[in-house]
Amino acid sequence: MHPVDEKLHPSRLVPAALQHIAAMYAGVVTPPLIIGQACGLDIEGRTRLIAASLLIAGVATLLQTLGVKGFVGNRLPFVNAASSAGIAPILAIVETNAKGSQLPAVYGAVMVAGVFCLAVGPFFGRLLRFFPPLVTGVVITLIGVTLMPVPVGWAQGGDKTAADFGSMRNLALAAFTLAVILVVQRFGKGFVKQVALLLGLLVGTLVAIPFGMADFSALDSAPVAALPTPFAFGAPEFQPAAILSLCIVMLVLMTESSAGMLALGEICDRRADAKVITRGLRTDGLATLVGPVFGGFPTSAFAQNVGVVSLTRVRSRYVVAVAGATLLVLGAFPVLGAVVSLVPMPVLGGAGIVLFGSIAVSGIRTLSEAGLDDSSNIILVAVALGAGIIPLAAPTFYAEFPAWAQTVLGSGISAGAIVAVALNLFFHHLGTRSRPPVPALKSS
Repeated sequence: MHPVDEKLHPSRLVPAALQHIAAMYAGVVTPPLIIGQACGLDIEGRTRLIAASLLIAGVATLLQTLGVKGFVGNRLPFVNAASSAGIAPILAIVETNAKGSQLPAVYGAVMVAGVFCLAVGPFFGRLLRFFPPLVTGVVITLIGVTLMPVPVGWAQGGDKTAADFGSMRNLALAAFTLAVILVVQRFGKGFVKQVALLLGLLVGTLVAIPFGMADFSALDSAPVAALPTPFAFGAPEFQPAAILSLCIVMLVLMTESSAGMLALGEICDRRADAKVITRGLRTDGLATLVGPVFGGFPTSAFAQNVGVVSLTRVRSRYVVAVAGATLLVLGAFPVLGAVVSLVPMPVLGGAGIVLFGSIAVSGIRTLSEAGLDDSSNIILVAVALGAGIIPLAAPTFYAEFPAWAQTVLGSGISAGAIVAVALNLFFHHLGTRSRPPVPALKSS
């Protein structure tokens, strides 16, 4: 039997599945936490978003690993969940809409992005040459950089109107959480080292309790078991600028998923051909399309779980299927999502600096493989990064632009991606038939 199809004994299967959950859990709950706070949702609302994110991640992961042969699922140990790449464009949509229309506008755009993924997926292999490491590296770097103000705000307390926003008490708790993560990362071994982020969140929260910095009210109001209510935050609204922004992000997520499938194919000695990638992207599209009905966000591959497979050499897809089933169960119990909401904002801030900083590092690592000894590539990366950092450095820069342009360009990720793709066409495709093409995608 091929290692991918091996059904392990529970004594090996359960610990391996727990490693995958530990590697991805913080990433799954981060988008609903950030977006829920930006929309001004109370603890109950954020708990609903977290439960929905866990539920959709579980369903998408089960579809990928078990699949319906010939239709959906790449049948590899592949984890799918809400991607952090969508956070910044979604925040831009939130900022340009009134309070009651924020999440409906987001969900309308996400649903169309899901349809876009389903339509483009079968032909995506032909488009990969427009997304070389130069482009994807810029986008991934910008994801980490443009999101960095979020954990900084958390470290200060999260609520800018609060009297203790930016107090030394909040900053000290954030610094303590960061220190715990660094110490565990430095001296921890094996599994302990892999869950340094979660241990930092746990220890930071325990330390915050005696100082009255943890709010337990969410546990009183959250039901023990309940399924997410369809369109609990309103019927979707379809705004052209928001749709364009998230369709651009979806292209990046499809590139990320394709790279993850290629990498897993090599790690597992089961080549990911065009059919496998198409089925995998179809799963992404379905999860992204259906997810907003229950409160989900754009869904893509989780690269950290590819690393877990590579590190442990446990290649069975049934291990990841068990992890997906566990996430599904967690999503059906909102009280577990409420437990995540107990984590004080300064604690999230200390951990978020590591989380989003590591995303930026992943982008830099991708760029290091992109041939930056070529002056054209240096210019491309420099201009694209500059365009992506403008909204961060000067938030009012596009204030006089039309609303649709503010939504697209106000997200550093969307702006940087558009510039990177355009310059890649200009330098490496237009009138350069004799020039060797830039590598389309690296599975590593």
